[in-house]
Amino acid sequence: MFLLEYEGKQLFRDGGVTVPNSFIIPRGSEASIPEGFSFPLVVKGQYLAGGRGKAGAVKIVKTEDEFREAVESIFNLKIRSSYPSHILVEEFVPHSKEMYLSILVSKPDKGYVILASKEGGVEVEELARKEGVLMKLYVDPITGLLPFHQRLVSKFLFGGMNKSFMKLLASLFKLVVEKDLLLAEINPLAVLEDGSVMALDSKVIVDDNSEFRHDLTKYYEYTSVLTEGEKLGKKYGFSYVPLEGDIGVMGNGAGLTMATLDLVAYYGGKPACFIDVGGGASEERIGTALDVMLREIRPKAIFVNIFAGITRCDDVARAIVSVVKKRGLDISKMVIRLTGTNEDIGEAILKEAGFKVHKDMDEAAKEVVKLCQ
Repeated sequence: MFLLEYEGKQLFRDGGVTVPNSFIIPRGSEASIPEGFSFPLVVKGQYLAGGRGKAGAVKIVKTEDEFREAVESIFNLKIRSSYPSHILVEEFVPHSKEMYLSILVSKPDKGYVILASKEGGVEVEELARKEGVLMKLYVDPITGLLPFHQRLVSKFLFGGMNKSFMKLLASLFKLVVEKDLLLAEINPLAVLEDGSVMALDSKVIVDDNSEFRHDLTKYYEYTSVLTEGEKLGKKYGFSYVPLEGDIGVMGNGAGLTMATLDLVAYYGGKPACFIDVGGGASEERIGTALDVMLREIRPKAIFVNIFAGITRCDDVARAIVSVVKKRGLDISKMVIRLTGTNEDIGEAILKEAGFKVHKDMDEAAKEVVKLCQ
């Protein structure tokens, strides 16, 4: 889950990472400056998409009139089909240098990776193209961040031991571990006149799978961006992605479901969604997934492709029959491919309810595409 900049900075602040003093203006609220703030100020639109600086959504203002004009123009600025939900206003922080710092979870490295550069305000992809500009340091998740990691990064960036930076790095790493972050990026990391450092920006991604440990429902992406179906998917444990076609696709296992999408497209169909109910899917989870598909996607036809291992065919069959009865669906628009654990029982349940059950995946894909044509 992506966090807005101000949400990421609140995490930073709570975790001991220094950030500028700031306040938030939600969309529709009056553009006023609280007591204790003085010009110049930095006005920053809050988007989940990147590229706001080049688009004009970050402005430095020096007067009340400039402030109000900046707020109005940024609220009316669309970036990648979305307007900002909030505007973050910060004190302008004079600084002598800008650097780059991030900590991420790296699957290929099976651990954490620290990326650091003396050049800030530049996308990390551009830094990676320059030899010797970007430092990559692996951190074993068993040992965690050790003093020698802090010294190595500090020496690379500052040529010696910068205590303010080493403290910030330790706080940021602790935050990544304790809050289950996949990425914590500071770009730019400002070096102030006295040599101390401060995070002028934040890019934070939280692992969705940590929802049982952390309240993710408070964040903007969850409350305002996710559909009710996506929220139910998180609650019941299935993956749901709306697409633009007219054939609803549900499978068990990401690989099988992706293969099903490809097969439907190969035979000329257009998938309307990706729903992976996972292994060991319960009757309740499968029923909820079908409900989401029917309510949000409303496909012309539905392709349920189950290769049962841990998942049982009889559970899948009962869930399908239950949803069909509850909604009074036309079963002629549903194509079922069912094979694996308890497939005879599952097939019997479906046939009794009037379904035709396929064993061959290609045949089922051809039939569902034919239904839409």
